[in-house]
Order: sequence, then C-alpha cells, then structure tokens
Amino acid sequence: MSAEHRRRLRERYLAAPVTPAPEPWRPVLEHGTPIGGLLGIGFAVDPGTGHDLVMVVSSGGHGLFDAVTGEKTARDRDPDPKTCTPDAHPDLACPGLGPVAGTPVRIAGLFGGGLHGTTADGWTVDVVSPEWPRDRVILSVDGGAHDGPPGGTWWHLFHSDHAQLRATGFSPSGRTLAVATSSGLALWTRPAV
Repeated sequence: MSAEHRRRLRERYLAAPVTPAPEPWRPVLEHGTPIGGLLGIGFAVDPGTGHDLVMVVSSGGHGLFDAVTGEKTARDRDPDPKTCTPDAHPDLACPGLGPVAGTPVRIAGLFGGGLHGTTADGWTVDVVSPEWPRDRVILSVDGGAHDGPPGGTWWHLFHSDHAQLRATGFSPSGRTLAVATSSGLALWTRPAV
C-alpha cells in the first residue's frame, strides 16, 4: 500500500462522522451499557427465546444480557476464582450463567480471542485507528473496502476515544453486533435473516 493511499484512507476515516447504523440495524440501548472494568464478552443463545445473549466478564463479576431487549438476565458478582477470567480455560471460555448455566461461553477481549468479523449475508465490521489509540468501528456492506463517502456502503458506527476497545464483532447468528470497551458495551440488533 503506497504512502499516498494510506494518507487518503487516514483522511477518509478522520473526516467520517459517527452515524447511526443503517436499516435493518437498530441500537439495543441508545447509549450503551456502562460496565466498569470490562475484560471481555462472548455470545450464547437463550434456549427459551432463541435470542442472542451477550456474556460480559468484568472485574466486578459476570453478567448476561439479552441482545434484543438489553435486559440483564443474570448476574454473578462472585464467580469462582478458578474460572472467573477466560485465561483459565484453553478455549478462553468462562462458565455460562442464567439460562446458559453449565455451558462454556468463549470470551473475546483483554485475554485474546475474537468475534465474527462478517455475517453470512455480507455485513463486515472493522476497527481502524487513524488516531491511535483512538479506535473507530466501521460497519460496511462493501466487503470492508470502505469505498465512497461514509453513509453509502460504510458507516463510522462507534468512536472509542475515552476507553480501550476490548472486542468488536457479530454474534454467530449475525443478528447482533457488539462493541465492548474497558468501560461499557454497545449493542445493535436486527431481525433474523
């Protein structure tokens, strides 16, 4: 990649304002959920509703959120010290809680791991850092090319300027997009595809 191309990309990202996600995406909670000391997140499926669930691992314990409603469905303020962080498990997993109790949930974040970067129907999420360490989350439908002006085929969805980005990605179903920072969780959802 030439220096000129890198300069143009950097300028494009710096000029792009944060915008709402396009249809069919909608924010789950308008301003996200504050979670101090967030270490990582993972996805599971509620066996009763079929909704995506987001498990949050933080310095204050574990929490489970319904990714469609934003409701906190379970909380464990004092998880077992042997399994309270994903680095204790070879698959970077923590024991599930609430409706997914007994099921390990893989966690992406401070200890490694990752979430899906694409969906089966062509959505892509990328993290760019034209002003490192301030990360920007880009949602696109152009395969991650980010061609053209923002708001056409790509959207600057989230700007992490006050907290460290921990994990960004889609649920395995492709119906939930999550952005986790060291201080909070933002979720977007869409109907089943």
